[in-house]
Amino acid sequence: MKVLVMGLGLHGGGMESARYLARGGADVTVTDLRDEKTLAPSIEKLNAYPVRYVLGRHETEDFKKADLVIKNPGVRPDSPFLKAANRIETDISLFLAACPAEILAVTGTKGKSSVSSALFWTLNEYRESMRCKVRLGGNITVSPLSFLDELEEGDLVVLELSSWQLGDLRGKGLLKPRAALITPIMRDHLDWYGTMEAYVDDKRLIYQHQDSNDVTIVENDDWGRSFLSETKGRPLVYSEKPLSASNKDDGISGGWIEAPDGPGFARLDGQVVEAVPSKPLVQGSHQKKNLLAAALALLDLGLPSEFVRESLGRFPGIEHRLEFFHESNGVKFYNDSAATVPEAAAAAIRAFEKPPLLVTGGTDKNLDFTPLAKAASEAAYLVLLAGTGSEKLKNLLDAQKIKYQGPFDSLDKAINAVLERSVPGDNVVLSPGCTSFGMFLNEFDRGRKWKEGVRRLTT
Repeated sequence: MKVLVMGLGLHGGGMESARYLARGGADVTVTDLRDEKTLAPSIEKLNAYPVRYVLGRHETEDFKKADLVIKNPGVRPDSPFLKAANRIETDISLFLAACPAEILAVTGTKGKSSVSSALFWTLNEYRESMRCKVRLGGNITVSPLSFLDELEEGDLVVLELSSWQLGDLRGKGLLKPRAALITPIMRDHLDWYGTMEAYVDDKRLIYQHQDSNDVTIVENDDWGRSFLSETKGRPLVYSEKPLSASNKDDGISGGWIEAPDGPGFARLDGQVVEAVPSKPLVQGSHQKKNLLAAALALLDLGLPSEFVRESLGRFPGIEHRLEFFHESNGVKFYNDSAATVPEAAAAAIRAFEKPPLLVTGGTDKNLDFTPLAKAASEAAYLVLLAGTGSEKLKNLLDAQKIKYQGPFDSLDKAINAVLERSVPGDNVVLSPGCTSFGMFLNEFDRGRKWKEGVRRLTT
């Protein structure tokens, strides 16, 4: 079989697709608009395989000749090159077509990586009791093809899925998750989709093939209720307010946070249990809600409530999501580079008891920066990174007479600016609320360079 991998990338999906298919005997060509130097980390991992490379360009003839084209999720489906393809798949569709394990799928705008990782954390701690393997992959930068060969029937896979990855599964009938979790929906990727409805339509695919043996877990808001009106899975909701006889959702099982500083409770089959402790390791009320969503899936799978509560309380969080990584002269530094929408950066400001010093801004994705501008007055100080998003944010900050420094066109300049303002006891947070393109390869590159720069400039 002649296979063309379109978009090698740096997150593993293209590389694992090429390796998986080459190991299976396919004649593999990789094509990517980026050059060999940029893609060197992925190319190096394929050195053992006879892969042909077409870099810096795409050739239509390669698409016509290929029996199968593997599409990177970042490639628009209306690409003229894809129109020349005979058959299109992704690393996710290849995985789902061959996977013998049960799937727990997570999507949403913000929080999906934290929910996925919290699920994996607790399932991994409990795996000996379940006597099965537990794996984590998908949009979290681990291609599930990397562990497909290890899986057997009865194993569990937590799969984080972006809207793009879900959209690529449309019409294939491959995804039927035992649990589908949808984290809060916010405005995002409108530069790609154009409308919220088009963006959310791809999210809806996560539960399209579920039935009453499965569970659909959503936030108790307008979007969540619209999902529950469509899914054939059993409904569970999670909320910041108690599910009680005083609201219209009484009778639906789910979970809630008793108070901002209180525990999270779950009500399943009429029984109420404490599912999330009052003070988990991760910071912020939004993170406590993420843990609650994970807890509902874990309880539905049959894990003991006491074990779920204690395990989620130990969950340390994940890289690039309010990640504490360094302390110098009494100042604590956090990396929240995965905060790529204004609402996420606003949540980072409110995650700390003492107002943090915030480094924010970057490239716009046709988003509304009002939520971040409103929360900005609660920050101790603001430092802006250069970008089209920062220009929009500046106008809102100026209208509110909120002071800031920047925008700075280098991370070192921004770090030095915030270091000049910090004193012992302060928290300094990078939470951009914008996409990373321009100054960085992606949000993970931005987060790693932030951590490297802070460590270098504070020693």
